[in-house]
Amino acid sequence: MLTGIQFDERSSTPIYRQLADKIADQIKVGALTHGSKLPPTRELAGQLGLNRTTVSAAYDVLEADGLIQGHVGRGSFVNFKSTGISFASSRPAEDDFPLTAFQVTCQEVITSPSATAILQLGSPAGYPPLRSYLLEEARREGVAGPNDDILITSGCQQALDLLQRVLVPANATVAIEDPVYHGQRNVFRRSDIRLAPVPVLDNGIDVDRFTRTVSQDRPSIAVLTPTFQNPTGTTIPLPSREAVVRAAKEILIENDIYGALRYTGEPLPTLKQLGGSVLIRSFSKVAFPGLRVGWIVAPKALIAELTEARQWCDLHTDQLSQAVLLRFAESGRLAEHIERARVNGRLRLEAAIQACQDHLPRGSSFTRPQGGMSIWVRLPRPLDATELLPRAQREGVSYVPGKHFAVGSYDAGTLRLSFGGLSPALIEAGIAKLGRLFQEEFERSRKEVYFEPAPALV
Repeated sequence: MLTGIQFDERSSTPIYRQLADKIADQIKVGALTHGSKLPPTRELAGQLGLNRTTVSAAYDVLEADGLIQGHVGRGSFVNFKSTGISFASSRPAEDDFPLTAFQVTCQEVITSPSATAILQLGSPAGYPPLRSYLLEEARREGVAGPNDDILITSGCQQALDLLQRVLVPANATVAIEDPVYHGQRNVFRRSDIRLAPVPVLDNGIDVDRFTRTVSQDRPSIAVLTPTFQNPTGTTIPLPSREAVVRAAKEILIENDIYGALRYTGEPLPTLKQLGGSVLIRSFSKVAFPGLRVGWIVAPKALIAELTEARQWCDLHTDQLSQAVLLRFAESGRLAEHIERARVNGRLRLEAAIQACQDHLPRGSSFTRPQGGMSIWVRLPRPLDATELLPRAQREGVSYVPGKHFAVGSYDAGTLRLSFGGLSPALIEAGIAKLGRLFQEEFERSRKEVYFEPAPALV
């Protein structure tokens, strides 16, 4: 089912291309599964208020990219298999899920004296015992002060949506990383919100550009992922963090979804610890993505506004998931699971970096993060990651081209490799396949350039 499709009428990108990109995003993240049928062009055109030829053009792009396949008389179907070796999804490995410990935890919760209260309607602010636990932990860590409070959300995505609703008025500006995770970008890519993209360099966001953007564009908020940023895996070093906070202290929204997944090196203080305004975290990457439990740490007055906004769109919260995660944390099982996830994550990261070093063609570059789930690759010119994707999929390997994370312009040779859900052996095998494919295409393109006839001199 296609959901949440909106267009930027002011963008130089044609509407058909915007539509193709949005459908592609939903295919990449699994919202549209392999074999599912897309709406007929006439039907989707009516739903979106578009001309049928615009939808047809978008479907043509998707078919050319190998993401859908049209069948005469039957319609168009998603043609993106998650089987094989997939570097497309940034999510934890299911093999690492501690199912036995989780089953015990669930049993403890549903047989506890508070089970009936847990199954009642919950506060829009979240399950009170979990809020108290998280606030105490945040204060112990130094990311929450006496004037801060916590709101439980349905993952980081809802947290970003609520912050956008409360803090970003119509026609305002939002400073955002470029490239950035498309779910975060799409929250703010509304027709009445202007995005001010700030480039992400090899050591995190371009601080000088960020400072100028804050000064000149005066954004309502600035949203940053300073640790193991998605998609690049980069981390902002301490001096740059301090500069970022000095430039935008009151409007900083820090997405710290990957911070707990550090495998090597010393942890850095969060922007919130350095004086930033708002911190977002989630259990999705460190525990169980399907439970959809995240939280916001922010000043009490803002938490009150966010809670009211949440009540309008999500009257009550899922207390059972929150109670289970609270018990999982209080029992010590969460800490044990995170420690195992870090050990396994380090093996996966090392395998990914070594495989990129061994197999990518000469002239490639890639990030070398100390944690998280993703590596950002730049292929040598003139390789185009989008054009090469269908061929890679036929070889049984998938990834996400850089264009799907772009806010402004993008390098056609970029792509994201997410290794979090794969074993080291599959990581090595998948990158080896990609390396051979990229190398073959690189050599072919060089031959074409070499043998291209010179223009006649007249």
